[in-house]
Parts: sequence; C-alpha cells; structure tokens
Amino acid sequence: MSPPQFPPSPTRAISSDGPFRALLLENIHPSAGEMLAAEGFQVERVSSALKPDELAERLKGVHLLGIRSKTTVPLAALEHAENLLAIGAFCIGTNQVDLTSANTHGIPVFNAPFSNTRSVAEMVIAEVIVLTRQLFERSQEVHAGQWRKVATGSHEVRGKTLGIIGYGHIGSQLGVIAEALGMRVLYFDVMTKLPLGNAQPAVTLEELLGASDFVTLHVPALPTTHMMMGAEQIAQMKKGACLINASRGTVVDIDALARALQSQHLGGAAVDVYPEEPESNSDGFVTALQGLPNVVLTPHIGGSTEEAQASIGKEVATSLLKYFKAGASTGAVNFPNIEAPLIPGTHRILNVHRNIPGVLRDINRIVSDLNANIHAQVLSTDANIGYLLMDLDQDVSTPVCEAIAGLETDIKTRILS
Repeated sequence: MSPPQFPPSPTRAISSDGPFRALLLENIHPSAGEMLAAEGFQVERVSSALKPDELAERLKGVHLLGIRSKTTVPLAALEHAENLLAIGAFCIGTNQVDLTSANTHGIPVFNAPFSNTRSVAEMVIAEVIVLTRQLFERSQEVHAGQWRKVATGSHEVRGKTLGIIGYGHIGSQLGVIAEALGMRVLYFDVMTKLPLGNAQPAVTLEELLGASDFVTLHVPALPTTHMMMGAEQIAQMKKGACLINASRGTVVDIDALARALQSQHLGGAAVDVYPEEPESNSDGFVTALQGLPNVVLTPHIGGSTEEAQASIGKEVATSLLKYFKAGASTGAVNFPNIEAPLIPGTHRILNVHRNIPGVLRDINRIVSDLNANIHAQVLSTDANIGYLLMDLDQDVSTPVCEAIAGLETDIKTRILS
C-alpha cells in the first residue's frame, strides 16, 4: 500500500473573506443551489459530469463542489483545488471520489445516506410485482397488438420470500414494505443488524440464495462485493427465482446473469446499475441483458424521484453549509467527525494537519506565546490527519491562525469570524 500523498507544506490559511464559489454538476436539484445562494455563495451549475482534466481546471477558485455518481474526482483534480473546502456527493455512493486523497488534502466528503432510501425501496417492490406478474412482457405484447390473457407463470407476491443482501438503510426499509405485502423476509449482512418486523437473518449467503424467490442487492462497491453474484452464486438461487440489482453495477456478473436467464434457471431480473454506464443521456448503451424476456432494465434511476432529489439536495447542502459556517464535519465519510456549538464573542479556527506527534503541542505553544485565551478546543484524528476546532478571543485570532498555517504539519487552516 502506497503512503498517503499530502499537499506541499506549509499551506497558506484560507481567507474568510468572500466571494465564495460553489460548483454543482450533473443537474443537482435546485434546492441545493438555492440554499447555498441564500448564504452568499456564487453558484455555478453544470448539467453534465466533467472529465477529470476539465474538472481540475474548473475547480480553481471553487470552495464547495457538488457531484452525483458520474463525476470522478481523482488526486490530479484535487491538486488544483487550493481553495476547495468540501465535496458533496448528492447520492449515496462516494466511490467516485478519491477519498484518501481528499482526506490528506483536508477536504471532507459528505453524502446523502438517507434521502433516497424510500425511492429505491419502492422501485424494488414495484419490480418484484412486475416480474412475478410478467407485466413487462404482457405490456410489450399489447403495445405490439397481441392479446395474450394468460395466468401461466404469473403469481402473487404474498407468501413468497424476499432475500435482501445488505440490510442497511434501504434494505431494512424494503423489508418492512415487503412484509406489508405478505412476503417473508430474509436478509444477509456481513455485520450484525437488528431486524425490523419479522425479518430473519440468514446465517450464510448460500442459505439466503437457496431460500429466496426474489434476491435483491443493496451493498456498496467494495473489493469484497466485487462480482459477489457470479455464476456460482446465481446457480445457488432457486430455479425460477428473480434477481434484482439496484446497488452497484460491479456486484453482479452481467454475462453470468444473462446465461442464467437464457437457460431459464432464473425466471427474471431487474437491473438498474451496470459495470459501465454512459456519461450522459445522449450516449448509447449496450448490455448482454437487452432483448431477454422478463427482464426490466432501467438507467440508474433508483433514487431519481423528484421527492428524493429535492431531499438529497437539502441534506447534502445542509452538511456542506454546517461545515462551511461552523466546521461541523459530522457525517463526512473520509474525515474525523467533530461538531461543537459556536461561542458568541469568539472566532473559530479550523485546522487540518498531518497526524504526527507534537502537533497539538506546537499549536498550543503558538496560542500561549500570543497570550490567546482558548474558550473551547476539540481535536479528532484518523490514521492520516488530525482535525482541530478551536474558539479564541477575537483580538488574537488572526495572528494565531496565520502562525498555525505556517507550521510544517499544516494541511489547511481557516478562520471563522
């Protein structure tokens, strides 16, 4: 494993004077831009994703960046973003961001782990019903002028077993809705989770696959989940069962799934995410699943309801503004989490530094030498960095901030005044 790459040190303190700029990509819901603009930000909106080299150029002078799932934020882009304070991923996943590099550059990344859970859960339930009733095929036939009123292969969902792989925010809510339809719910998760309702944990993945009429995936993109549903796992599913993937495109072997559908080992599938997806709506798309019967293919729209997007816009914008205005990093996925109320009559210094011995000693020495009075001080660390929040008397805050920014261990320092 290569060592973390820190920016050149020392780094100047970021000015607390405006104007401040926010760059929002990929048609992020207007609710986010409205909240940022109300706090004085100059908001630039871009409807599409940006290539990494173009992103690097556009990040110059930007303080807050908002993205969705199509924009990749690599180290090369972060190296050009001297003023960037935070990144908001207006979605659940954050694997499109180089989280380690953002961490070592003092940039927290916030996401929206809650706002679209209902939208995804409702879509999965809809797909369960569509698949078991073969509604997709019947609809296509009627559109083509065919009338096939048949019951063969069409079933109720009541009494069937739904197997949920990944029992987090979405998986657990999905289980509650499924039970309301009369379904039996099994779940498998690598962590111990408290079941909701009558959901039962499966001891192994194999147990869940063999017992479920519908298997739905709700896991993050990790090395341990890469192609976790391959030919071997699909073969362990019940004959005639259906597979649903609305999580990440890399967790299912699409070719193996296609073969299982063609051989009629599986009775259907619904796929919303793919290993490779177009960067824009104008690009074409090809998958081995196209043209297969009883297969619902959707273009990564699990969380794409107007309600979910508005809620995501507000959730992530709130996190970005709390960090910008008070230094609260609660909820950041790659950063020490701290939060403290603002103290009237003080200025707050926020410092990100390399996590090596002696940093707090050096900072406190600066405070002592300048006869500054600390009203509050909170420090949290991870393997690479430390994040310090410190409230001081207003008359000495500026020289203290400048001195801290001059330390060899400094990554990013700013003052809230």
